[in-house]
Amino acid sequence: MQLPKTMKAAILVEQNRPLVLAEVGLPESLECGQVLVKVLYSGICGSQLGEISGVKGPDKYLPHLLGHEASAEVLDVGPGVRYTKPGDLAVLHWRPGRGLETIPPKYTWNGAPCNAGFIATFNQFAIVAENRLTVIPGDFDPRLAPLFGCAVTTGVGVVENNAKLCLGESIVVFGAGGVGLNVIQAASLRSAHPIIAIDLHANRLELAARLGATHCLQVGQGDLGAEIRKIAGPAGVDVAVDNTGDPKVIEQAYSLTKPQGRVILVGVPRANNNISIYSLPLHFGKVLTGSHGGECRPELDIPRYIELHKAGKMQLTPFITDEYPLERINEALEDMRNGKIVGRCLIRMHG
Repeated sequence: MQLPKTMKAAILVEQNRPLVLAEVGLPESLECGQVLVKVLYSGICGSQLGEISGVKGPDKYLPHLLGHEASAEVLDVGPGVRYTKPGDLAVLHWRPGRGLETIPPKYTWNGAPCNAGFIATFNQFAIVAENRLTVIPGDFDPRLAPLFGCAVTTGVGVVENNAKLCLGESIVVFGAGGVGLNVIQAASLRSAHPIIAIDLHANRLELAARLGATHCLQVGQGDLGAEIRKIAGPAGVDVAVDNTGDPKVIEQAYSLTKPQGRVILVGVPRANNNISIYSLPLHFGKVLTGSHGGECRPELDIPRYIELHKAGKMQLTPFITDEYPLERINEALEDMRNGKIVGRCLIRMHG
């Protein structure tokens, strides 16, 4: 088929500035391992907020496209692609899955290169590497599918693969946003107890309770450490998950876990904003580790989670609390920053 020549996209031109909405040019043909898709709905993750604000330092790839979780319709495939075909409904995800990895697409903007990695989703169309796409049943709701690109797979993967949470173990989750809420639901599916949710915003804690949190604590309302020990016992919790990337929160999470507890870091502190801990407990069984998307395997995990949802055991609909057209993406980003958005926000690419 003939590839679309241009598309509307949100471009990061300068850090700490609104994204620029503009027409971006697509390449004339697909390279080996590339897949052309029509993006239907994209989620917004805290990672994009971090990219815009420069959490990891100066961005050497500007200008570039953003986004790493979406639902999409496959339009065309390049040479060597084996695991998808035109007409498929797919999840776009940032974790590598099955298939070829290829060179990033060569988009253009104002006659100059516009960078993108193996996946970008804040755009009406995308050329993605085959291994950043997983085909799902054609009758699955494309509004829910973006959750499998990051929020669900990361949250459940943190519980399954990083924390290896066992029946009856206790867990505290710092930050009840898109990933944190899925950590809470996964902990509930694992019959953890207690499941303690902590957040700055009361509206997020209300949703956390619906998804399985047994206790909800709002930041600024009393001594969090004392309350957590009151709930879980003087020794602290078995597992602490930090989604905030705040060094002080990470240090508190470390101090509130048992001698053989596990501290899983999902959030990333700003560059050069380091944590300070007493490391001796690490020599005697305590674990402090970072999570890389929950170590999920998209081609294996996404089908499992779809079956759980179909069986009524995994909730997805409550996570989608807001939807904006692409033209209002900067408003959506600001609403995420100020806590107005409770769960996951969708960006609608067409119509």
